Amino acid sequence: MLMTTNEPAPADATGGMTAEESAALYRLMTWLSPSFPVGAFSYSSGIEWAVEAGDITDAASLRNWLAAMLAEGSGFCDAVFLAQAHRAAAVRDDEKLRGITELAAAFVPSRERQLETTTQGRAFIDIARSAWACDGLDVMVVACGGPIVYPVAVGLVGAAHAVPLPPAMHAFLHALVSNWISAGARLVPLGQTDSQRILASLEADVAVTANRALAASLDDLGSATFRADLASLRHETQYTRLFRS
Repeated sequence: MLMTTNEPAPADATGGMTAEESAALYRLMTWLSPSFPVGAFSYSSGIEWAVEAGDITDAASLRNWLAAMLAEGSGFCDAVFLAQAHRAAAVRDDEKLRGITELAAAFVPSRERQLETTTQGRAFIDIARSAWACDGLDVMVVACGGPIVYPVAVGLVGAAHAVPLPPAMHAFLHALVSNWISAGARLVPLGQTDSQRILASLEADVAVTANRALAASLDDLGSATFRADLASLRHETQYTRLFRS
């Protein structure tokens, strides 16, 4: 006798991903890879000053600094902006998207951080338009009405390509933390093994921050990483610098 169930059928005969899932994963891996040319390698988000000031001296102090930046500072705020931009773009709410874009651009604490996030955002949009063109993206960009910061750009492009928000969020935060670790490793300096240990130790922090941001509204925005904000301000007048922020 033929039996039926309510369980969904596998994507294909081998139980692999659907074409949409495969495309989304491929694009996320590309867009948020260190090789995607947004210039992230040239920014330290104030970590360079923190190393010179003696706040970061080894793997443990770098890990603690990054955990705070992620959960209580720019990491969480950027994640909220990404989520809100993705949702607004997905439903083509131009008015809300413009407001999110303006707020995100005004939310950074220093001139260098403004340069960092708007430059990367512009590069991300330009490269996505050129290599990964899709219907609706140009209209979304126009709807923003001004400079687009990096997390908003990622949310915008992700929504235009119908990339689901949760994996886009986790990939973005993983890339953000990885770039911070790369900067710290060059400045302290640290070896590759220590760098990977830090990345592994922050896995749960990334997951928690991603889930908080997905559940948050714009009213939940806020940070408490005053030392990191001071670092981004003081880096502007630092005598010798390897990084642009």
